[in-house]
Amino acid sequence: MTPIVFLIFNRPDCTARVFAEIRKARPRQLLVVADGPRMGHATDEANCAHTRRIIDECVDWPCEVLRNYSAKNLGCAERVASGLNWAFSLMEEVIVIEDDCLPDPTFFGFCEELLARYRYDSRIGQICGTPFILEKLERDTGYIFSRYGPIWGWASWRRAWRSYDLRLNDWPALRSRGELASVIHNRGELRWRTRLYDSLHAGPPGTWDYQWGYAKITQSMLSVIPCQNLISNIGFGSDATHPTKNDGGIPLRSVRLPLSHPKWVLPDAAFDAVFSKRCSSSILSEFRGKLGRAKQLLLDAVRPDLNAS
Repeated sequence: MTPIVFLIFNRPDCTARVFAEIRKARPRQLLVVADGPRMGHATDEANCAHTRRIIDECVDWPCEVLRNYSAKNLGCAERVASGLNWAFSLMEEVIVIEDDCLPDPTFFGFCEELLARYRYDSRIGQICGTPFILEKLERDTGYIFSRYGPIWGWASWRRAWRSYDLRLNDWPALRSRGELASVIHNRGELRWRTRLYDSLHAGPPGTWDYQWGYAKITQSMLSVIPCQNLISNIGFGSDATHPTKNDGGIPLRSVRLPLSHPKWVLPDAAFDAVFSKRCSSSILSEFRGKLGRAKQLLLDAVRPDLNAS
C-alpha cells in the first residue's frame, strides 16, 4: 500500500480516532510528522506526549514507522511544510492525513487507484478526499477534475510537490506581469487571491495550504475530486489551531471501486464556479467585517457624549 503521512500535534482523542482507520488500512510505511508543544500552553506538553504514544503503542502490524518529531513548536505553516518536504524527499508518492480528518475506509483505495493511474500525468497534481462544499456530486463517473483542491485528506506525487514554496518567492514577478488574471477570471476571486498571496509572501505565513493551491494554479495542475465525501473533519472546536465554521458535518460515504473514470481531463465548470463564488464571497465577508469594526469604533467614540447627556 502507498505510504501514509500522518500529521499530529496535541489532540490525542482525534488522533486515536483517525489512527484507528489508518490501522485498518495497514500501510507498509507510516511517516509521522509531529509539532512540539507551544510555550505558555500548560497542557500542550502532556497532550503532545500522549498523542505520540498512540503511534508507539498501537502499530501492531508489519509497518516501517518513520518519525519526524519537533522538540519545539514550529507552528502550522513551518511544521506541515517541512514535514511534507521530508516525506516527499523519501517517497515518490504519499497519502496525507491530518489528525482531525477521519477517512471512510474506501478513501485509501480511491487514492491508490488514482495515484497509479495518473502517476506520470503532469496535468494532475492532487487527489482529494472530499468535495468539501457539497455532500456529493451527481455525475456518471466516480470523480471529477477541478482547478481547486481541498486538503482534508489527499494524496500526491513528488513530481507535483516540487513546485511547492512556503514563501511564494516568485509571487512578486508573477504579480507584476499580471499573469494570475490569465487563469482566474472571476474578478472577486482574483482580488482575494492577490491580497492573500501578498500577505503570504510578506510573511511570516500562518498556514501552509494556500501555497499548495498557488503551486497547482501556477503550474496548471488539476485536482481529482471524488463525487462522494470520503473525509469528515472532526477537529472543529475550541482547541483547533484554526477554528472555523463547521463545514465538517457532511456525512461520510463510500466510493465504488474500481472507479468509473471521466473520458476527458477537463475541469468541471459547474463545480469550479461554486468554488470561485465562495472565494469571491470572502471579499464581501472581509468588507462587512471592516464595516462592522468601523461602526464599533464610531460608537465607542460617541458613547462618552451619550453617557454625559
